[in-house]
Amino acid sequence: MKNIQALLIIDMQKGSFTSETPRFDAEGVIDRINQLTRIFRSKNLPVIFIQHQGIGEFEKDSWEWELLDELEVKTSDLIVSKTANDAFYKTELVEKLSELGISELYITGCATDFCVESTIQSALVKDFNITVIEDGHTTGEWPFMDSKSVIQHYNWVWSNLTPTNGNIQVKPLHEISIP
Repeated sequence: MKNIQALLIIDMQKGSFTSETPRFDAEGVIDRINQLTRIFRSKNLPVIFIQHQGIGEFEKDSWEWELLDELEVKTSDLIVSKTANDAFYKTELVEKLSELGISELYITGCATDFCVESTIQSALVKDFNITVIEDGHTTGEWPFMDSKSVIQHYNWVWSNLTPTNGNIQVKPLHEISIP
């Protein structure tokens, strides 16, 4: 059976990219995500934006909830709303992926240590083949670790996870080749 790929872009929303919440290499990550969206669209593969929706913060249609203006979002892209860190939790994501015959996920977004991490772990136990874009996710500073180290830490963790029926790999954008 042929692997059909989809690109997941997690929580690249205005409320996560403010002067109070700076993100590591935000401009570079946005640029690399846009490059990936062009590659996926050129191959007629799905681009799926995951958008956190909360109460108080990230309320639907609020400024914080909106996707970043710098992202290249097309009307053909899918948008999935979520209310928890895990993009699969009580969302239609599994159903949409199943309908499209998706077995392989390329994962990018914000925040490395919260929503990206939770979604990767959830996708792994759902037996998806996963490619994490090593330089396609970002986060902020921790009280005891800088954001670059947090990103390096998670890239290492994901590279060393025991796979289920799917597999997981971590690659920088320049090593990505979509058949």
